[in-house]
Amino acid sequence: MGSRQAYELYDERARERWVDEPPKRPDRTPFERDRARLVHSAALRRLAAKTQVVGPQTDDFVRNRLTHTLEVAQVARDLGRTLGCDPDIVETAALAHDLGHPPFGHNGERALDEVSQGCGGFEGNAQTLRLLTRLEAKTLDAAGRSVGLNLTRATLDASTKYPWTRAEAPVNAATSGDSGGGVRKFGVYDDDLEVFGWLREGVDGARRCVEAQVMDLSDDVAYSVHDLEDGVVAGKIDLAWLTDPGARSEVWQTVRDWYLPTVEDAEMDEALRLLRAVPSWPTGAYDGSRPAMAALKDLTSDLIGLFCTQVRDATREKYGDLPLVRHAADLVVPRETVLAIAALKGVAAHYVMRAEDRITVLVRQREVLTELVSLLRLRGPAQLMPALRADFEAAPDDAARLRVVVDQVASLTDSSALAWHARLR
Repeated sequence: MGSRQAYELYDERARERWVDEPPKRPDRTPFERDRARLVHSAALRRLAAKTQVVGPQTDDFVRNRLTHTLEVAQVARDLGRTLGCDPDIVETAALAHDLGHPPFGHNGERALDEVSQGCGGFEGNAQTLRLLTRLEAKTLDAAGRSVGLNLTRATLDASTKYPWTRAEAPVNAATSGDSGGGVRKFGVYDDDLEVFGWLREGVDGARRCVEAQVMDLSDDVAYSVHDLEDGVVAGKIDLAWLTDPGARSEVWQTVRDWYLPTVEDAEMDEALRLLRAVPSWPTGAYDGSRPAMAALKDLTSDLIGLFCTQVRDATREKYGDLPLVRHAADLVVPRETVLAIAALKGVAAHYVMRAEDRITVLVRQREVLTELVSLLRLRGPAQLMPALRADFEAAPDDAARLRVVVDQVASLTDSSALAWHARLR
């Protein structure tokens, strides 16, 4: 199905914007316009200097948040297209999915959550909605208030990974990050509920649209495969280690700590057996040669293709050939796919994110962000960027002012956070 045909499946409500804007080019759909706005946003550019797994300045090869985002967008567009989704909606949601991440990735996210309890906490997905609907300057309403990129309802809904508030959020095992444990994932702060209510009009409960489900799965697929690739190239992972039962047992414990709390070793062993059956699974050590690099790329391509094919086929088996859009369907992810993705994520988590040489760095990163929030609160609005300075001065209470300070810190890149911290000290 072509992009124009898919677009016709979305009704006028799905195409609406928070603030009505006449089309500038009749040859573009509203969803193509959404994608263009996201591609040209400052928030997307900043991801080039934000941590994915390791800091973007540590190696020329490793992925940063922007390269990871582009890979997620490619997977999402292809998978969404095979299901009948508008490809521009799913691609834009994928491009937006990590916009709210602060400096230092999930480690920074936890630090900001700790210091922002007085204004409702911090969550990268809720920050993404805030950026899209308030902080990223593009459109103003009649009162002169920023409404962010003013994306369509369908695109904003597709970008909402966790369509509930902090108070409504379930406690789950960590789905990503630098340590395990229970976390509350949520998608909207209380002071952004007005626009959240608008974008969720007509939706029953916390159900996610199928485009958001495609975005979420594509994120899982991309980082499970690519974090493994980065770890192998960096010399931190050798897949031959998994032939040792003791090593496997330790990795599967990490899987339980971080992703699947109740999974059994036998299930994970079977998932690994199926992964090893992929023809491109390496049989020798990675040596950095061109043949080894090409073989590793074949593996990443084959794994992405395998996971997407499994999900597409399972979803089609349930729904037939009907195009799947908005809230008319749910993605079907087979158990074998869930376990295989968790196995790959567990390997990267165990050998890279839990590595001893990261502990000191992680502690220092959290100290920098915690101190930076304190310093900005102490020094006052003069230290903030002009747009956020105006937000600070208009804030009605201490909680709202703290939120503005957190907005400022969350917007920084890894290097600028360090530079701001050094300057303000």
